[in-house]
Amino acid sequence: MPTNIHTEEKKFLAGPRTRWEELKYAISVFSELITGLRKLHFIGPCVTVFGSARFKEDHQYYKLTREVSREIAKLGFAIMTGGGPGIMEAANRGAKDVGGLSIGCNILLPKEQQHNAYLDSFVTLDHFFVRKELLRKYSFAFIVMPGGFGTLDEFFEALTLVQTRKIEKFPIVIMGVDYHKDLHQHIHRMAVEQTINEEDMELILFTDSIKEAVHHIRKHSICDFNLKLKKAKKAIWILGEKPLKQ
Repeated sequence: MPTNIHTEEKKFLAGPRTRWEELKYAISVFSELITGLRKLHFIGPCVTVFGSARFKEDHQYYKLTREVSREIAKLGFAIMTGGGPGIMEAANRGAKDVGGLSIGCNILLPKEQQHNAYLDSFVTLDHFFVRKELLRKYSFAFIVMPGGFGTLDEFFEALTLVQTRKIEKFPIVIMGVDYHKDLHQHIHRMAVEQTINEEDMELILFTDSIKEAVHHIRKHSICDFNLKLKKAKKAIWILGEKPLKQ
């Protein structure tokens, strides 16, 4: 069961503590990471969708997310999100619409975030950095929908890891062109000012076309990495593993 991380995180970030306190914190992080790895071991290749928790189901971005997630799930990918409401719910719901696998990495917040109702499997985490590692670990593409600070944090961290070759050159698709027009201009300004290379612009696709997004992910994930989207491995009961339900 997750601990009161809102207090623990503040204590950890307040500066050096006793060796014993630091060790206990490190053990809690390791334990959470192992729990996440065990829980998600069988999900297979994913596409992770980032976006705001605040959009309701009648919003255009909720509808767009649900539609694009349906089409991505049809390719054979599991759809992974942060497991909460809004855009996350829409993406998980889209996967369930077509019988795809729907996964969530939920996070405990001061205003506690509940997992959405469209998940085949999920893990609830204390630490944002553990959550982001798990969202990236199983993903062969990322879709960025309109969102706030958290969405931009997830986007830029994934983009930085691709740019620096810390992870493979997985495709990153940004949808909601009008919403992200200032972001697009700012990234272009970075290239003009040479704070990034001109070719770094090619790491991102801005589009509102579901067809274009699906084609881009198929080409740069399935084709480029010769992905075989097979069914997940069988769980080994003697290790306490349980199969995912679809």
